[in-house]
Amino acid sequence: MNLVGDAIAWIFSGDPGQFDSIPVAIGVQMLYTLIAVVIAGAIAIPLGWYIGHTGKGRETAVAISGAARAIPSFGLLILLTLLLGVLHKPEAAIISFVVLAIPSLLAGAYTGFEAIDRRVIDAGRSMGMTESQILWRIEVPLGLPLLVGGIRAATLQVLATVTIAAYIGLGGLGQYIIAAIPLRRFDILIGGAILVAVLALVIDGLFALLQHLVVPRGIRAAGSAQPQRRSSRQRRAEALAVGAPTAPPATP
Repeated sequence: MNLVGDAIAWIFSGDPGQFDSIPVAIGVQMLYTLIAVVIAGAIAIPLGWYIGHTGKGRETAVAISGAARAIPSFGLLILLTLLLGVLHKPEAAIISFVVLAIPSLLAGAYTGFEAIDRRVIDAGRSMGMTESQILWRIEVPLGLPLLVGGIRAATLQVLATVTIAAYIGLGGLGQYIIAAIPLRRFDILIGGAILVAVLALVIDGLFALLQHLVVPRGIRAAGSAQPQRRSSRQRRAEALAVGAPTAPPATP
């Protein structure tokens, strides 16, 4: 039996059976992802910019981000569902996904500022720019690529995790995976997994393009004219923005 072939045939059959149609399921998946990332961004991005601009609270932010990444999303979802009640399952899911998204967004916001060459900021101050002008004219534009990288990582993490929302009856692409197991409909199960993977790849590709486009033109032109060697600070900042482990800085 060709299970992958059967799964692809089910996807293109247009007959979801007792489940929601595929466009509706994708819409639900994207809606929960969008709401969670927007709320998390409203919390984490201003805080990350404050930390990156002032240098205050970085250790606390790193500790909180590490603790939030360690929280199991499925366990948090079930706990919040029990605490808030079955009538507030969407709210419980959104809170769980917001907690998941905050670390990557926070890291992307402040590491984007930390990766900026301090000489650029000092030059701005020497020209008489105010702190507000330095923030919006220098730090935000130059830190935008790493911020987009953090948004990219957060979106993909939430998008994949929204799949478990079907366990508490909220639909999305996870319904094909979770509900198909007791029915022994492996074509639907594999089809749901394929849809989640393809959706994640499409979203990742769009964010990769956006991350390239938000690089300031001057830096892009300089990079194409003469390849720049990234500093250890920039490499650590990029890794931290996507949640990867980083090597400790070299001892002088």
